[in-house]
Amino acid sequence: MAMNVASSSGGGGRRGRRKPVVAEINVTPMVDVMLVLLIIFMVSAPMLTVGVPLDLPQTQAKSLENNDQKPLQMSVDIKGKVFINDAEIAINELVPKLKAITDARGGLEERIYLRADKKADYGTVAKVMGLLSGAGFKKLALVTEADQGS
Repeated sequence: MAMNVASSSGGGGRRGRRKPVVAEINVTPMVDVMLVLLIIFMVSAPMLTVGVPLDLPQTQAKSLENNDQKPLQMSVDIKGKVFINDAEIAINELVPKLKAITDARGGLEERIYLRADKKADYGTVAKVMGLLSGAGFKKLALVTEADQGS
């Protein structure tokens, strides 16, 4: 108790002086948060790929120009299942559903992107292409990957 009385009696000279304000930004917490976010995004980015997982063939063809509207994609996977965008569909229901979708979007002039796994049955891919052609769809584009060279 005697020490408290002695230090508060004004003999120390600390009454008028305060610590100067530190005008520096401590970036360590911000760097920690950014590193955590970076790791989270690096782990979650591969899981965000949407669509049917396919191993597309590679070609040296140029890519088509993009428009603002999301393209209408059809996929044939390695098991022969047919998909419109990401929804699986039976082959016998393909043309009616596709006509309903394209009527709402732009008619038979709608470009349809056909993605087929390179190990998919050629007969299934040809059957899908034949159904589309027979239904009057004229703009059919086959999707491939750019050739990486060998």
